[in-house]
Amino acid sequence: MNDPAIDTAALPQDGLEHRLHPLSWLFVLLAHLWQFIPALVLLLFAGRGDRNDLYGLIAVIVLVVLSLAQYFTYRYRLRSDAIVVRSGWLHRSVREIPYARIHNVNLHQSLLHRLVGVAEVRLESAGGIKPEAQMRVLRLDQAEALEALVRQRGHAAGGDAPQADALEAPPLLAMSNGEVLRLGLISNRGMLVVAAAAGALAQAGDNVFGMLVERWGKAVFGWFTGFAGEHAHDSPVAIGLAVASMVTVALVLVRLLSVLLAFLQYHGFTLREDDARIRVERGLLARYRSSAKRRRIQSWSLHEGVLHRWFKRRSLRVQTASGQRGEGAQRSLKELAPIATPAECDALIRHFLPEAGWNALAWQPLHRHAWWRIAVPGLLLVLVGTAALAWHVGATGLLALALLPLQLWRAHRIADACGHACNDRLVAWRTGWLSKRWSFAEIGKIQAVRLAQSPLDRRLGMASLLLDTAGASAFGAPLYLRQLPADVARDLSARLVAQLARRRV
Repeated sequence: MNDPAIDTAALPQDGLEHRLHPLSWLFVLLAHLWQFIPALVLLLFAGRGDRNDLYGLIAVIVLVVLSLAQYFTYRYRLRSDAIVVRSGWLHRSVREIPYARIHNVNLHQSLLHRLVGVAEVRLESAGGIKPEAQMRVLRLDQAEALEALVRQRGHAAGGDAPQADALEAPPLLAMSNGEVLRLGLISNRGMLVVAAAAGALAQAGDNVFGMLVERWGKAVFGWFTGFAGEHAHDSPVAIGLAVASMVTVALVLVRLLSVLLAFLQYHGFTLREDDARIRVERGLLARYRSSAKRRRIQSWSLHEGVLHRWFKRRSLRVQTASGQRGEGAQRSLKELAPIATPAECDALIRHFLPEAGWNALAWQPLHRHAWWRIAVPGLLLVLVGTAALAWHVGATGLLALALLPLQLWRAHRIADACGHACNDRLVAWRTGWLSKRWSFAEIGKIQAVRLAQSPLDRRLGMASLLLDTAGASAFGAPLYLRQLPADVARDLSARLVAQLARRRV
């Protein structure tokens, strides 16, 4: 998936229905097999006898038949105003997708896709849980031509004129190998793989962890015995050396794994803007290209963790008007800058939000008793934990009460770090002490404003504001302004509602 101009003539534009690539059924089959791998493995290996093998073979044959049926019943047709997709055998459906309503176009190429010269295309609209159309698979030139066709006709329907030289413009951000290396060192992606492997080993039934620790200990003790004496393995120094070396090696391996995953996912990352669409391309073996209309960005998130500050880097993410979940959400446009310098992140914000005044926001503090509200959950947890320890080990468990001052100190630091800001264009929220995060959205993208108060909030005279956008997550609003003074929260709510009433959606 390269950047030269794409000829839409590669697409069949005769108004007739067309099938996908002849190998489309194979990729559908592989996707089905990937989903059913645990069940198939359990069926083939959990039991004994030829009957289980027969059941496994029957399951595979059924999946092959379903994949072939999907291939022969899936049709698409390109009209001047929409894409028409017909699918289904027993339960048939016809879906018309206007070009102007296609907000995100995602192209995916796994290693197998690249070897065959095909790509998977996903067309998404705002708020859809599933893609409006998922084409497995098209020839690569057809997939790129379809992306260009959607962009061109979408602009024509919206009255926008496409830029003739947009594809020649330099990228807004291009990550070098050094930046990808920093991303791997900062991220904890390796821990996800380690956690999955640990869960699999825990289900093995044998004491795998015990055996690993025992063998590592014998190796370290043997080396230590060579220069410290025959009984050195019984000494606390040897035991401490074994434990420390094992933890060190594990941390190094996890970090190396994170670097490897970063290169697989973000090698060649480029961010471009053409014809008012934002386009991201990334990946080493599997290549991903995601694009979305610039105006469909609903909210922004700027993150700076402890390791980010050590490397003087930040990450910039966005949430678009799409309700994709699961695998679809992983391929949607989310990251404008997986890692970049603070200056580069600020430059991107200024580019996409000109005259928004991001760097000139007047941040306001929380309620003066917000630290107490923040400390309550931690204090309750410490008290419950102390009671449980005292019940089991006696008075010694009361030593856990020493954590109470630590919780109060932590709550003060968090409350001092949080704040909110609002001008004529943006509403923003910042939070975090060790790991800092700034979340903000254009006021015109806010769909609803909700004022919330718990009984404790009412007692302390504070309130929280939940601001929903079209890209709001299923787990909560993208902007959650917590522990504001009640009068400030009400004034801000009234101000936002008044501005929204004057603006067009």
